[in-house]
Amino acid sequence: MIYKLSFAIALCFSLCFDLSIAESYVLDDKIGLGRTFDGIGGLSGGGATSRLLVNYAEPYRSQILDYLFKPNFGASLQILKVEIGGDAQTTDGTEPSHMHYENDENFFRGYEWWLMREAKKRNPNITLIGLPWAFPGWVGHGKNWPYDFPDITASYVVSWILGAEQYHDLNIDYVGIWNERNFDSKYIKLLRYTLDKSGLERVRIIASDNLWQPITYSLCVDQELADAVDVIGAHYPGTTTVIEALKTQKKLWSSEDYSTFNDEVGGGCWARILNQNYVNGLMTATISWNLVASYYEDLPFGRDGLMTAEEPWTGNYVVESPIWITAHTTQFSQPGWTYLQTVGHLVHGGSYVALTDSKGNLTVVIETMTHDHSVCIRPPLLPFNVTAQNVTFQLKGSFVSTIYDGSFTLSLDVDEVYTLTTISTGQKGTYPDPPASGPFPKVYFDDFNVANPSFSEAPDFADQTGVFEYYINLTDPGPHVFTLRQVVTQMPVTWATDADQTISVIGDYKWQNLTVMCDVFMETVKTGGVFIAVRVDKGGQSVRSAKGVFFWVFADGSYKVTNDLAILNRFFFLQGEYATGLLNGYPLWKNAVVLGPKNGWAAIGTHSFELAQFDNFAVEVK
Repeated sequence: MIYKLSFAIALCFSLCFDLSIAESYVLDDKIGLGRTFDGIGGLSGGGATSRLLVNYAEPYRSQILDYLFKPNFGASLQILKVEIGGDAQTTDGTEPSHMHYENDENFFRGYEWWLMREAKKRNPNITLIGLPWAFPGWVGHGKNWPYDFPDITASYVVSWILGAEQYHDLNIDYVGIWNERNFDSKYIKLLRYTLDKSGLERVRIIASDNLWQPITYSLCVDQELADAVDVIGAHYPGTTTVIEALKTQKKLWSSEDYSTFNDEVGGGCWARILNQNYVNGLMTATISWNLVASYYEDLPFGRDGLMTAEEPWTGNYVVESPIWITAHTTQFSQPGWTYLQTVGHLVHGGSYVALTDSKGNLTVVIETMTHDHSVCIRPPLLPFNVTAQNVTFQLKGSFVSTIYDGSFTLSLDVDEVYTLTTISTGQKGTYPDPPASGPFPKVYFDDFNVANPSFSEAPDFADQTGVFEYYINLTDPGPHVFTLRQVVTQMPVTWATDADQTISVIGDYKWQNLTVMCDVFMETVKTGGVFIAVRVDKGGQSVRSAKGVFFWVFADGSYKVTNDLAILNRFFFLQGEYATGLLNGYPLWKNAVVLGPKNGWAAIGTHSFELAQFDNFAVEVK
């Protein structure tokens, strides 16, 4: 259960219990203040975690955004971190780059621009962060490493920041630097130089946006590097930091955290780390991966968001418990407030933090999460005990007159969050229930005939390797003027395991027997190849090992049927354990025995990183 209490209510509440034994804690600003609170946020990307959100119809899409960003309504998020798309698989899908090729710039691809605008519309003070998880292949000059040519990488990232300002009136506040293996100090310094040279002195750098070490040691011995970095960001720090990070006197953030299934245990995980990231590690910002679980649930880390919005075809969404856990802090304290030094652990388990605006306002957040009710996906959580307890808080310093007699007493149960505050503007916002949950339509058709699409991606397609965009084929005056085109022509630079083929999935993972129809055009003469597929069983960072039934057609006139991705169609029919394929209405093969998988998504894709077009895509499920 979750309670939101003002000081006055807390006092009344305390009188209803036998509080003869209560541990005492002091809240005092006279001894000085702690670190400045920087906010709580959500992360869209890393990768494609908001993919389905843009396809929601109104009013449901706006309602979801209100629950995330609208102040004093839902989560009231104070930070939005987005992926700088790199045309690469980065966990649950690919996000398009603003520069597919070295001589290419387009600042309207993808949906992160839109999402940042919507967040700013609701909260003009929200902090915006961009982070590249991957890069187009040309940045690495053929290597799976982006820092051999740091000037190119820095210019690429800075161009995204400039594009956000020029085309979307968005001022990016921070840019992150991350890679799976190590950080590159030369690149960080060059990025700082390039930002300054471009008039972006206000943009701050987060490094290494991964681990505490070795970046913290390097900051202690390299003054030029220390001057370039403003925030040390760690991923999944387990609420702890390292002594070297504290010695730098830099801001410490949990710049990616949570990543846990958003049920009640996930809510408990989020409650515990929001408090204890500061109590244990002096981290002044915590950012959830991910913002909203708006991708197919059977992709990796399904429902690991603050709320769930994975059914644009019905309009159904679910406001999960992490939304309200977030509100316990964000609706009653703002970035720029300061933690008191008097924060800590409760004697019988749990923790408390206190924040002030130094203008007389005080907010106290208490959590009593037990071990089994607050296990996060990572890192492992050592055993600990929490029991019901009575607590008395003594207010001192400038807070002594805030409440009668300068103290209040509470009886705390386990697995609860309490907020005690002088702020009276908070509320639990609500909308009428959204439509009921339902499966993906069994009959689906898209001719991609959209002259001025709001987004570059077609609805419901989830790119897993490569990027499939709306395309106007000016060379075809016939029925295929508007198509969906795969545009990535070089293996990107990425930490994840991209497939050697491009693939975009769609539909219901439970699909078994279905017909898929699609017109295709191979732009690579002689060596090109495309496929349609059914029962595709894997995506995200596991896409390389995807199984299914793949019907390939090649530009040289040959075709192939395979059971996995690692190897101009019209019909593909799957009934029971037998499959049939047709090309332009003529059967090429039929009644092929299908040994597995038993179910999965439908998909389209290409044989390699090559240009190809798709049109008149249709599915009929039996």
